Amino acid sequence: MARRNAPEINAGSMADIAFLLLIFFLVTTTIEKDRGLVRALPPEQPENVEPPIIKEKNLFVVIVNKNDELLVEDKPMEMKDLQEAAIAFLDNGGVPKGQEGYCDYCQGERDPSSSDFPDKAIVTVKNDRETSYDTYITVQNELVGAYNSLRDRESQRLYGWKFTEVKKAIDEGVYKGNEESAKEKLDVIKKMYPQKLSEIDPQS
Repeated sequence: MARRNAPEINAGSMADIAFLLLIFFLVTTTIEKDRGLVRALPPEQPENVEPPIIKEKNLFVVIVNKNDELLVEDKPMEMKDLQEAAIAFLDNGGVPKGQEGYCDYCQGERDPSSSDFPDKAIVTVKNDRETSYDTYITVQNELVGAYNSLRDRESQRLYGWKFTEVKKAIDEGVYKGNEESAKEKLDVIKKMYPQKLSEIDPQS
């Protein structure tokens, strides 16, 4: 009895089909952009330099637990109130008038138990390892928003424009005007309210 050969499947076009499907999915698939934070690393400190002494009242401590709940200055706080609390701390100006270190542009309550001067005010964030990424980003945005709000206020008072709008226009290359002069003014505002935002290693 004659032996039959099994019919072969023509797979010559399979590679072409797979390639076309790959192109189709690449063109039609929407890839979400990850949200991130822009941070500049501090300059490297020389060795054998003692860290500066920081008064406890010049620290604004934000703790986020594993349930995404906030504890600000040892008190529970809602996310919606975080930016306002940070502004009050940064803009406090606790040194009395006539004394060294008095802030003549601060508009806070000038509480002697809170921050002395914007340059001395430090915001510290401590997260739990199980803190959600969305909450982490929201906390960072609220704190940066506090700095931007104060910077906008002062740039509006001194120059008639908002810090965030001019900075964005320069970063995007669409600023119409004397860019060098604008950058110098931005630096002045940054020195008035320097962004001192630190993070403590997450706790397990």
